[in-house]
Amino acid sequence: MEHGLDRKMVIGVSSRALFDLTAENEIFEKQGLEAYCSYQVEHEQEILKPGPGFGLIRSLLRLNEYSGKKDLVEVIIMSRNSPDTSLRVFNAIAHYGLPITRSVLVSGASLAPYLAAFHTDLFLSAYEDDVQCAIDSGIAAGIICTERTAQVIPMPTAQIRIAFDGDAVLFGDQSEMIFQERGLDAFEENEKTHAKEPLAEGPFAQFLKKLSDLQRQLGTENCPIRTALVTSRSAPAHERVIRTMRAWNVRVDEAFFLGGLEKKDVLKAFGAQIFFDDQSAHTLSASLAVPAARVPYSSTGGLRRLRQTAQV
Repeated sequence: MEHGLDRKMVIGVSSRALFDLTAENEIFEKQGLEAYCSYQVEHEQEILKPGPGFGLIRSLLRLNEYSGKKDLVEVIIMSRNSPDTSLRVFNAIAHYGLPITRSVLVSGASLAPYLAAFHTDLFLSAYEDDVQCAIDSGIAAGIICTERTAQVIPMPTAQIRIAFDGDAVLFGDQSEMIFQERGLDAFEENEKTHAKEPLAEGPFAQFLKKLSDLQRQLGTENCPIRTALVTSRSAPAHERVIRTMRAWNVRVDEAFFLGGLEKKDVLKAFGAQIFFDDQSAHTLSASLAVPAARVPYSSTGGLRRLRQTAQV
């Protein structure tokens, strides 16, 4: 029977993003795969604690209840675990009452080939190689911070709150390249000159558009989804961003043009269940207050080449 995943918002989430597997991952890194597998089997009946992506995933799944429909959101476990070691994860899913029924279990192989096969709109994982492959394939993806967020998982909320950085996340990296190579003055002059020209789409543009479509379906009044742009840009570089949103016909509920100020406190005040940014300095800081995920640069993009050149 065809269930039409292409008509849903499909979220792929790894077991480490959904649950707290810090201790288990340490066993894997220090003692190897066999010790990890034995530990998971021996502790199958011990319920895992929520991980950094748990609050977001739970809230997204509740959209199906809110709407009275069952076809808005699909969450799929996409894990490098083997089928044999996955029972502990499924026991935790059942314990928390999460309506997750589909999974991809690849026994250490790459998950990348299966993301497109499942029409994945967003992929959250702690494994950088898989996230990089997703980005290179045009799929929104983030490397979720696992070390510092277990204690700040949001409590249940009436709204899904998702925050995005701008350049190299929602938008392309061309303007950020100018800033990196020529400085702030050149960046601001470029944005003033091209203020009426929409920015190129970045890796999360299509995901934001799909979120905006969901908001329209669910109604603007008391909508259960709320989004925010949290960017280091400031005036006069704000105008191009606003005009780009208009050109895309997308809804962003809140926007913060911080001019280089710390993002963490704003994200905490907004109550983000996840924050996506391209710079690890921002995601590590933000993860002290809210769950955060780093968006890697495309392997063929200018910022990746710029960073590689700087490291030589």
